Amino acid sequence: MKLLGIGSRIKHSEYGKGVVTNVTSKHYWVIFIDDGLETIDLDSDFEVIEAAEDDVDAVSFYDVERSLKSILKKWSDVSEVITIADKWKGGKLIMTPGDSNLKSSEVPIDTFFHKITMVRDRLRVMEQKINSSNLEEQEKIDLQQYITRSYGSLTSFNVLFKLKSQQFVGQRSK
Repeated sequence: MKLLGIGSRIKHSEYGKGVVTNVTSKHYWVIFIDDGLETIDLDSDFEVIEAAEDDVDAVSFYDVERSLKSILKKWSDVSEVITIADKWKGGKLIMTPGDSNLKSSEVPIDTFFHKITMVRDRLRVMEQKINSSNLEEQEKIDLQQYITRSYGSLTSFNVLFKLKSQQFVGQRSK
């Protein structure tokens, strides 16, 4: 039995039309129009609509997706999902001025947290742009120190983060 390659189009007796996205020693991974991703046995009952050669450089859909995520994370300002600590969800930040004649201001803490994480995302993009720029090495180091100090100034907000690994880190003492 000749294996179908990734990209082959089939019509399965149960799932309908689909495209092969991965091939293992026992299964095809197929994305079907109506049922989404299914794994089917190599000897399942299906009709080949269009066969792709299996000797092409076969890369699974999973590998493509993983590579794309890695590239986007490295080169764009698309950021990871940052979650606020559960205890702050639905809360509010209340700012009360020292002058009792002035009105207090309230901000949903989720909105405030989003703005804090956007500052971090923009600092990361700036960091990437500095590192990939044509600046002299010493200029890059000088600018990097400002960014590190900015992260350090933001460590007060670490209490808002659900995951410690996503918190701000400033300059570490040696």
